[in-house]
Order: sequence, then structure tokens, then C-alpha cells
Amino acid sequence: MTFSLLLISVFTFVELNCENLFDCRHDSLKNDTEFLPEGSYHWTPYRYWRKLDRIGQTIIACGEDRCGEDLKDKEKGDSSGWNWKLPDLVALCEVENDSVLRDLTKRSLLRNASYEYVMTQSDDERGIDVALLYSPYTFWLLESRAVSVQRVKGMRPTRDVLYAKGLVWGRDTLHVMAVHFPSRRGGEMLSRPFRMAAAKTVCALADSIKAVSPDANIVIAGDFNDYSKSKSLLMIRNRGFTDVSADAKGHNGAKGTYRYQGEWGSLDHILVSPSLASRMLSCCVYDAPFLLVPDEKYGGVKPRRNYLGPRYMDGFSDHLPLVAKWRQPE
Repeated sequence: MTFSLLLISVFTFVELNCENLFDCRHDSLKNDTEFLPEGSYHWTPYRYWRKLDRIGQTIIACGEDRCGEDLKDKEKGDSSGWNWKLPDLVALCEVENDSVLRDLTKRSLLRNASYEYVMTQSDDERGIDVALLYSPYTFWLLESRAVSVQRVKGMRPTRDVLYAKGLVWGRDTLHVMAVHFPSRRGGEMLSRPFRMAAAKTVCALADSIKAVSPDANIVIAGDFNDYSKSKSLLMIRNRGFTDVSADAKGHNGAKGTYRYQGEWGSLDHILVSPSLASRMLSCCVYDAPFLLVPDEKYGGVKPRRNYLGPRYMDGFSDHLPLVAKWRQPE
């Protein structure tokens, strides 16, 4: 198999929580005052543009074959020279608005990548949303829309589910849901019904897709604020989805996408329908050295985050990206 053919036959999907990708302007309808130049985070234009380039650098780097051994074993071809390919789709969490996405795709390090994007405009009180970057050369967008989560008692406004449908390789229809489930604010048990409400929305949308196309290719990805064995994830998996990121690890010490008090865990997930699960090549945590710093308190390494409380760390994100690859159908 030649290098060019291998590039065409592998599809790369990235999921990343950006850790508060806000602009520096106040939205009077949102609680974003912390991320203003005069706010507690002293969010200046310099820090904003540096953050955009940091996120762009991360996305570009995710095209590196960090899960290369799995890929080489399964392709059984000539993979000499394989080392990098710009990701085809990128699901992003914690992005503020259309201006931020326009700056990210048109004015940051990604400006020559030709990414287009769709995103939600949810009622989240802080103004954070989810977005999907896509390469128009490998994903032909057919439709996109935001799907609201039906709130239950005590639940604050939360992020919509972003649904997008497109053609991959010009013939393979792919359905994508980008999600950011409600946080664990107030404790896991108290907030669990809120994430279950979001999971029900996802399941209902998946059921409607499968009703029309039982073998549909579906990806559900984002920050679920839950672990692989949590009830919200189990609800989705019981619909036939596989959490291909359940055992994902990095190559430089990361055992999950997030580290808290010295313990690695993954609140970020990529779940796929059976038709895609059979074509998966690999899924890993992308933990390049530039995304990590030593964990001086607990040992090992941790994500090189942008803020620790109000303290500016000049980093990337408190979450590491997930990178999944699958092959073109025969």
C-alpha cells in the first residue's frame, strides 16, 4: 500500500476540551466577566491570541501517528514514511462563540488548514458551547443543527448537542454528535440526573437515525463529565455503541485525558456505532511532551493547563485530546 493511498483510506477524528476558549469581549447575556481584561483571569488580547495558537498547535500535532503501531499492524502494508495527516474532524468543547471559531480557523496557526466549522449557541450560563471543525476535502457537510437537552428539576441551562451529517470519501455517510454534558457541580450523585437527561437526548437522536438507517455510521464524542462505567455512558452503550476510548492511553505517561489529585481519568469519550467499531484502527490519548508538565506534588506528568485557579500558567488545556482512526470501507 502506497503512502498516498494510506492517507486517503484512513479517517482521523479528534476530540478536545479547550479549557475556556473565550474571547475578550463581554456578552451581556452571559456570565463571562472572569474572562475579560479587567476580570479575575486578566484575559488580555495577548493571552487570547496565544491560546488560539496553542489550540491550533494541538490540533495540527494530533495528525501525527501517535497510535502508529496499531495502524501498522492492521494495515499490513508499506507504512514507511507515514507520520502525519491533518485531522479530518475535530470536536471541541468549551468554545465561547462564532467569533472565537472564526479566529481559530481563519487567523490562528490553523489559517492554512482550510477548516470550516459548525457550532451550537446554547443557553449555558457561562456561554460555553461545542463545535465541530471539518475539512471540506474529506467531509462534505450535508446538514447540522443544535438539539436541546430537556431539562429536569433543578437543572441549569446546559450545552446543546451538536448534530452534523456529512459524506466521507464522497460516498460514506457519517453522523456526528458533539456533546458537553452537565458538570459534576454539587457532587456526582446530585448532578447525575442532569447528565442522564443529556444521555437520553443523545439516545433519542441516535434512535431516530437508526430508524431510517439501521447500519448508520455514528460518532458521539465530547466531554461527558462522566467515566466509561458511569450510568450516562452505560445508557448510550446499551444502544449498541462502543466506547473506543475506554482504555485509551498516551505514549508519554498519560493514562487518561484528565488528572486530578494525582489520579488519571477520562471524562472525554468517543463512542461509535457497530459499523464503525468494526473498522477502528486505533484510539489513543495524544500526550505529546509539549502538552505535559511534571506533576511535582504527586509525581509523573499532568496536562499543561492554561490556568490553575486564577493563576495564568501559559499552557494549552487541562484536558488532553483523544485521537481515533478508522479505515475506509471495502
